[in-house]
Amino acid sequence: MTEQRNGFAVGLTLFAATMMIVTGVLQALQGLVALFNDTFYVAGATWIFEFDITAWGWIHLLVGVLVAVAGFFVLSGAVWARTIGVIVASLSILLNFAWLPYYPWWSIIIIVLDVFVIWALTAHGREVAE
Repeated sequence: MTEQRNGFAVGLTLFAATMMIVTGVLQALQGLVALFNDTFYVAGATWIFEFDITAWGWIHLLVGVLVAVAGFFVLSGAVWARTIGVIVASLSILLNFAWLPYYPWWSIIIIVLDVFVIWALTAHGREVAE
C-alpha cells in the first residue's frame, strides 16, 4: 500500500513540476504579448496595483521564466528546488492577484494552479527524491 501511495505522491509532484514549467512559459508569453502589443490588455477597474502595461510585461516575463526554471529543477527532487518552487509559486499568486483587472479569468486559473503546486510540493515533494 505504501508503494502505491508513494507512486501517487510522486505523480502529483511531477505533475506540479510540469504545471510550473507550463504556467511559467505561458506567463512569459503573456509578458511578451504585453511588451510587443501594449493595447492588447485593457484594465477594467482601477486598482491600487496600477502599472504601465510594459512594466507588467517585464514582470510577467521575468516571473514566468523564474517559475519555469524552478519547475525544471523540481523534477530533480532536491529540497532546495522544492523550496524555491514554493516561493516562486507564492510570488506568482501575488503577481496574478495584482493582474486581475487586466485578465481576470487567466489570473484566476493561474492562482488555482499555483495553489495546487504549493500543496503538492509541500505535502508530497519528499517522495520524488526517494
